[in-house]
Amino acid sequence: MSSRTNGRRRDQGPEVPPEVKAELDDVYRSIIARAPEHDIDPTLDRVRQVCELLGDPQKAFRTIHVTGTNGKTSTARMTERLVREHGLRTGRFTSPHLTSVTERIAIDGEPLSAERFIEVWKDVAPYVEMVDESSEAAGGPRLSFFEVLTVMAFAAFADAPVDVAVVEVGLGGLWDSTNVVDAEIAIITPVALDHQKWLGDTVEEIAAQKAGIVKDGATLVLAQQTPLVEDVVVEAASARGAHVLREGTDLEVAERFPAVGGQLMSLRTPAGLYTEIFMPVHGAHQAHNALLALAATEALVSGGGALDGDVVGAAFDAMDSPGRLEVVRRSPTILVDAAHNPAGAQALVGALEESFDFTRLVGVVGILADKDAETILSLLEPVLAEVVVTQSGSVRSHDVDDLEEIAREIFGEERVHNVARLDVALDVAAARAESEDLVGVGTGTGVLVTGSVVLAAEARILLGRG
Repeated sequence: MSSRTNGRRRDQGPEVPPEVKAELDDVYRSIIARAPEHDIDPTLDRVRQVCELLGDPQKAFRTIHVTGTNGKTSTARMTERLVREHGLRTGRFTSPHLTSVTERIAIDGEPLSAERFIEVWKDVAPYVEMVDESSEAAGGPRLSFFEVLTVMAFAAFADAPVDVAVVEVGLGGLWDSTNVVDAEIAIITPVALDHQKWLGDTVEEIAAQKAGIVKDGATLVLAQQTPLVEDVVVEAASARGAHVLREGTDLEVAERFPAVGGQLMSLRTPAGLYTEIFMPVHGAHQAHNALLALAATEALVSGGGALDGDVVGAAFDAMDSPGRLEVVRRSPTILVDAAHNPAGAQALVGALEESFDFTRLVGVVGILADKDAETILSLLEPVLAEVVVTQSGSVRSHDVDDLEEIAREIFGEERVHNVARLDVALDVAAARAESEDLVGVGTGTGVLVTGSVVLAAEARILLGRG
């Protein structure tokens, strides 16, 4: 199997003219040269100042704000799709991107075109520069990469204009640049240890950061959490007079069955029971994400009342979640999943065991250096016949030789292969998957690419989904 592909898929959108692509690349380089998005500076002042100069675009639409450790992007996509199905014009801001930075900002479910992204940058750039100069004169930094994108998203949404924006935090919540919004609805997906360098060493500290997005009098839709996390979040929300809808108390996935191409769900909210909902994505975790999205949409569209079941069903039926247990090729089947921490790996394994019946599955795994590689690999080991350790193009990528040592301790020497280049790693994994395929057509064999969002993104591009 060759990992390279020619031609262009219909789902990739129109071809971008070379001169526009070159200009987009220049814009992206100028933005990415700023401080990286995982660097948190505990202030919202710079973003507030730019927004004020732009006329506070973030106040021009209603907002659903999404944070948590895992499931944020999927939940944001589901929420946006549900809101849009009810006839409202939507904006969606998510991160990171899989193929192009333009994906992060979407209007009515469609990423900004390259031309529009460039226009928005040109609109906000003079004001960004003014605040940069002011901040540097006072001894502070320029706006970061993520702060600039946040401002661009709000400007694009206000200009469209959208009725509702679904906004995913970049990291944490309290000091995330998106937290300049006054969101009437907040969603907190499951919280676990991740990004400890920036958010704190305990789940309680991390939960307090996440709870920072809950505004006075808002509605909080809260995923099932550990008791420690729930106590921290509910206490913070109660102090702000927020109305809390808790999974396990107010919300539940009443029933769920694997189905061909996805799953069937029955979801219960205080407004009622929605039955026989089909969603073409795999895994119990996605059903729980869907429940949060449904409750948030009820709160926004009908003030907590029931929604039309047919409209809800149509929205979920049209759902997709790129890079989340996504089948990107057949014979052998190649799956791409952006799981990048232990909680994500655990959810991935559960979905694999439930929805797929591989006779032989080989992993292509690359993990960032600040992640718990040992636990991630240990969780993946029972479902993988062999593993090919590799690395993404990120400067934060775990050294592949060190990753090999960790993998050998878990899988044993014979089951581990070290291939630094991802394109070659994909070919090696496909060959290893098919090495015991007696029929010779890839039946029952597969490759799983996982370990980081960056790796998932690069694999999708190599396999023709970029």
